[in-house]
Amino acid sequence: MHRLYVAAGMQPASTWRMETKALDGNTFAVIFSTGEDPVAGLTRFAHERAIGASSFNAIGAFSEAELGYFDWEKKDYERIPVREQVEVLSLIGDIAFEGDKPKIHAHVVLGRRDGSTCGGHLLSARVRPTLEVIIETSPAHLRRVHDPVSGLALIKP
Repeated sequence: MHRLYVAAGMQPASTWRMETKALDGNTFAVIFSTGEDPVAGLTRFAHERAIGASSFNAIGAFSEAELGYFDWEKKDYERIPVREQVEVLSLIGDIAFEGDKPKIHAHVVLGRRDGSTCGGHLLSARVRPTLEVIIETSPAHLRRVHDPVSGLALIKP
Protein backbone atom coordinates (compact mmCIF):
# COMPACT_ATOMS: atom_id res chain seq x y z
CA MET A 1 0.00 0.00 0.00
CA HIS A 2 1.48 3.34 -1.04
CA ARG A 3 0.42 6.26 1.11
CA LEU A 4 0.63 9.87 0.02
CA TYR A 5 0.57 12.38 2.86
CA VAL A 6 0.33 16.00 1.83
CA ALA A 7 1.31 18.28 4.68
CA ALA A 8 -0.85 21.40 4.61
CA GLY A 9 0.44 24.33 6.67
CA MET A 10 1.83 23.07 9.94
CA GLN A 11 -1.32 21.14 10.80
CA PRO A 12 -1.22 17.89 12.77
CA ALA A 13 -0.85 14.79 10.59
CA SER A 14 -4.39 13.74 11.47
CA THR A 15 -5.63 16.62 9.32
CA TRP A 16 -3.29 15.97 6.39
CA ARG A 17 -4.92 14.83 3.19
CA MET A 18 -4.14 11.19 2.53
CA GLU A 19 -4.34 9.35 -0.76
CA THR A 20 -3.78 5.60 -0.93
CA LYS A 21 -2.36 3.85 -3.99
CA ALA A 22 -1.57 0.16 -4.52
CA LEU A 23 2.23 -0.23 -4.24
CA ASP A 24 3.58 -1.61 -0.96
CA GLY A 25 3.10 -1.03 2.76
CA ASN A 26 6.59 0.34 3.38
CA THR A 27 6.60 3.42 1.14
CA PHE A 28 5.37 6.88 2.05
CA ALA A 29 5.45 10.09 0.02
CA VAL A 30 5.31 13.22 2.16
CA ILE A 31 4.83 16.40 0.16
CA PHE A 32 5.63 19.72 1.86
CA SER A 33 4.29 23.10 0.77
CA THR A 34 5.61 26.67 0.90
CA GLY A 35 6.65 27.82 4.36
CA GLU A 36 6.92 24.42 6.02
CA ASP A 37 10.01 23.19 7.87
CA PRO A 38 10.72 19.66 6.61
CA VAL A 39 12.81 18.64 9.63
CA ALA A 40 9.97 19.51 12.01
CA GLY A 41 7.40 17.96 9.67
CA LEU A 42 9.28 14.69 9.20
CA THR A 43 9.87 14.45 12.94
CA ARG A 44 6.15 14.92 13.59
CA PHE A 45 5.25 12.44 10.84
CA ALA A 46 7.59 9.78 12.28
CA HIS A 47 6.43 10.40 15.85
CA GLU A 48 2.72 10.16 15.04
CA ARG A 49 3.29 6.89 13.14
CA ALA A 50 5.99 5.45 15.45
CA ILE A 51 8.40 5.16 12.51
CA GLY A 52 11.84 4.42 13.85
CA ALA A 53 13.60 2.54 11.09
CA SER A 54 13.56 4.17 7.70
CA SER A 55 15.51 6.01 5.05
CA PHE A 56 14.36 8.85 2.85
CA ASN A 57 15.33 10.99 -0.10
CA ALA A 58 13.83 14.16 -1.50
CA ILE A 59 13.96 16.88 -4.13
CA GLY A 60 12.39 20.32 -4.21
CA ALA A 61 13.37 23.84 -3.21
CA PHE A 62 13.88 26.05 -0.15
CA SER A 63 13.55 29.79 0.38
CA GLU A 64 16.14 29.50 3.17
CA ALA A 65 17.92 26.85 5.17
CA GLU A 66 20.31 26.32 8.03
CA LEU A 67 22.98 23.71 7.47
CA GLY A 68 25.44 22.28 9.91
CA TYR A 69 29.03 21.14 9.68
CA PHE A 70 30.13 18.90 12.56
CA ASP A 71 33.23 20.30 14.22
CA TRP A 72 35.05 17.27 15.60
CA GLU A 73 37.08 19.28 18.12
CA LYS A 74 34.08 21.18 19.54
CA LYS A 75 31.74 18.16 19.24
CA ASP A 76 29.05 20.49 17.91
CA TYR A 77 27.65 21.75 14.63
CA GLU A 78 28.89 24.97 13.08
CA ARG A 79 25.78 26.65 11.70
CA ILE A 80 25.77 27.67 8.04
CA PRO A 81 22.90 30.01 7.12
CA VAL A 82 21.60 29.93 3.54
CA ARG A 83 19.43 33.01 2.98
CA GLU A 84 18.41 32.65 -0.66
CA GLN A 85 16.16 30.57 -2.88
CA VAL A 86 17.91 27.26 -3.60
CA GLU A 87 17.13 23.98 -5.33
CA VAL A 88 17.30 20.81 -3.25
CA LEU A 89 19.59 18.78 -5.52
CA SER A 90 19.78 15.88 -3.08
CA LEU A 91 18.36 15.30 0.37
CA ILE A 92 19.04 11.95 1.98
CA GLY A 93 18.67 10.72 5.51
CA ASP A 94 17.31 8.26 7.98
CA ILE A 95 14.93 8.07 10.89
CA ALA A 96 15.92 6.07 13.96
CA PHE A 97 14.79 6.04 17.55
CA GLU A 98 16.86 8.04 20.03
CA GLY A 99 15.48 6.82 23.33
CA ASP A 100 11.76 6.49 22.69
CA LYS A 101 11.51 9.27 20.09
CA PRO A 102 12.22 9.19 16.35
CA LYS A 103 15.19 11.31 15.32
CA ILE A 104 15.76 12.72 11.82
CA HIS A 105 19.31 12.66 10.44
CA ALA A 106 19.50 14.38 7.05
CA HIS A 107 22.20 15.64 4.71
CA VAL A 108 21.46 17.99 1.84
CA VAL A 109 23.14 19.44 -1.24
CA LEU A 110 21.66 22.77 -2.34
CA GLY A 111 22.08 24.41 -5.75
CA ARG A 112 22.38 28.18 -6.06
CA ARG A 113 21.31 30.39 -8.97
CA ASP A 114 24.90 30.61 -10.25
CA GLY A 115 25.27 26.82 -10.32
CA SER A 116 27.41 26.59 -7.20
CA THR A 117 26.45 24.24 -4.41
CA CYS A 118 26.58 24.07 -0.65
CA GLY A 119 25.77 21.20 1.63
CA GLY A 120 25.82 19.71 5.06
CA HIS A 121 23.60 18.42 7.82
CA LEU A 122 20.07 19.84 7.40
CA LEU A 123 19.15 21.61 10.66
CA SER A 124 16.10 23.51 9.40
CA ALA A 125 14.64 24.97 6.23
CA ARG A 126 11.62 26.69 4.72
CA VAL A 127 10.13 24.99 1.69
CA ARG A 128 9.28 27.05 -1.42
CA PRO A 129 7.36 25.89 -3.41
CA THR A 130 7.52 22.14 -2.66
CA LEU A 131 9.59 19.33 -1.23
CA GLU A 132 8.80 15.75 -2.29
CA VAL A 133 10.05 13.21 0.24
CA ILE A 134 9.95 9.44 -0.34
CA ILE A 135 10.28 7.38 2.85
CA GLU A 136 11.06 3.66 2.87
CA THR A 137 10.41 1.97 6.20
CA SER A 138 11.97 -1.20 7.55
CA PRO A 139 10.35 -3.73 9.90
CA ALA A 140 13.20 -3.58 12.43
CA HIS A 141 13.66 -0.56 14.70
CA LEU A 142 16.94 1.28 14.55
CA ARG A 143 18.19 2.92 17.73
CA ARG A 144 20.57 5.81 18.30
CA VAL A 145 22.96 5.49 21.22
CA HIS A 146 25.23 8.23 22.59
CA ASP A 147 28.81 7.71 21.42
CA PRO A 148 31.21 9.21 23.99
CA VAL A 149 34.06 9.57 21.47
CA SER A 150 32.17 11.73 18.97
CA GLY A 151 29.54 13.15 21.30
CA LEU A 152 26.89 12.16 18.75
CA ALA A 153 23.96 9.78 18.94
CA LEU A 154 24.89 7.08 16.41
CA ILE A 155 22.84 4.18 15.04
CA LYS A 156 23.66 0.88 16.72
CA PRO A 157 22.24 -2.24 15.02
